[in-house]
Amino acid sequence: MSIHQTTIEKLQTKEAVIGIAGLGYVGLPLMLRYNSIGYRVLGIDIDAEKVGRLNSGSSYIEHIPSASIAAARQSGFEATTDFSRAAECDALIMCVPTPLNKYREPDISFVINTMDALKPYLRAGQVVSLESTTYPGTTEEELLPRAEEGGLVVGEDIFLVYSPEREDPGNPDFETRTIPKVVGGHTQACLQAGVALYEQAIDQVVPVSSTKAAEMTKLLENIHRAVNIGLVNEMKIVADRMGIDIFEVVDAAKTKPFGFTAYYPGPGLGGHCIPIDPFYLTWKAREYGLHTRFIELSGEVNRAMPEYVVSKLMDGLNDSGKALKNSSVLVLGIAYKKNVDDMRESPSVEIMELIEAKGASVAYSDPHVPVFPKMREHHFELSSESLTAENLARFDAVVLATDHDRFDYELIKQNAKLIIDSRGKFREPAAHIIKA
Repeated sequence: MSIHQTTIEKLQTKEAVIGIAGLGYVGLPLMLRYNSIGYRVLGIDIDAEKVGRLNSGSSYIEHIPSASIAAARQSGFEATTDFSRAAECDALIMCVPTPLNKYREPDISFVINTMDALKPYLRAGQVVSLESTTYPGTTEEELLPRAEEGGLVVGEDIFLVYSPEREDPGNPDFETRTIPKVVGGHTQACLQAGVALYEQAIDQVVPVSSTKAAEMTKLLENIHRAVNIGLVNEMKIVADRMGIDIFEVVDAAKTKPFGFTAYYPGPGLGGHCIPIDPFYLTWKAREYGLHTRFIELSGEVNRAMPEYVVSKLMDGLNDSGKALKNSSVLVLGIAYKKNVDDMRESPSVEIMELIEAKGASVAYSDPHVPVFPKMREHHFELSSESLTAENLARFDAVVLATDHDRFDYELIKQNAKLIIDSRGKFREPAAHIIKA
């Protein structure tokens, strides 16, 4: 039996050991899925604190219960910081961050550093899959030469695939199993191994012709969202000037059963994907002498939203004879989307910084983020304010930045002096509510 056939058989019979490098919002749900269907899973992460928590059966992501981690530990899951243990794994799935640097260019150092750490322990019969969002060509240009450095031949000895993550934290309608999985292989043999890896765990696997096509698929999905959110954010500004409620308009438009998808405006883009990934293609397109104007224009519109919200806050305070300077402002919701604890790229944080820079004192309330976390570029020594009538009343204004379901909107409406609503939660007009 060939190496290729042996690998596929091990995956199909669940004898294969699944290694997951990067145990965050993508890697952890994937681990739980493979563990639940009977695979032995080894998690590899550089963060010793995370590894320790997982091995003690504790979760550090709000929507993943600790009971699920504890159950996975009992049925064979183990986490480690020791990359040499990658040799034990028949599949290595890389789920690491791909942020932008300060010049808004791709930072794929996490991908390269992870591959370099795994490289000495690669062996014949392994499938290596990258799930991190990146520009078309990353798998071929960066992973392929590293996989073959030790003498292994991709497509014969080792199998290289790209399969973009499609996690949507906090979405109750979908889970890892039910979200179709796009897979591209470097060769046909790689693709077959990739399909064998994912078809056990995911209901629908969607094979494409190459790793580049799979990389581009992920970017198109996220660019589609970024461009449409940019469009509706621009429409919001126009509608506001005309005295029209954009949320009413979107709700009416989405009754059309074809040709329209509802996107809602907000205070800007957040999360690890939508504000970042479009610029991966913008950067790569330059290599081909192309200028992606649509992507850059929507990025411009979306990046201007936090300042638009703060300008609405200043207008509201101004109407009551106050300046933003020396005012006290409470920001409601600092996670990037509702009902999660994920702070990555959250526009709420930029709103807080803009408010503070203009001389106001800023506080926040978020039931999902009890203490402001350590972030690479942002820092506030704050913890979440409790939402009581007295507490709301002591602030000059509240800014609704993230519309968590756990907020008591009636309480907010009754007790806040001024509400800047960037999420369209307060639909009935009121003198103290300003749509932003």
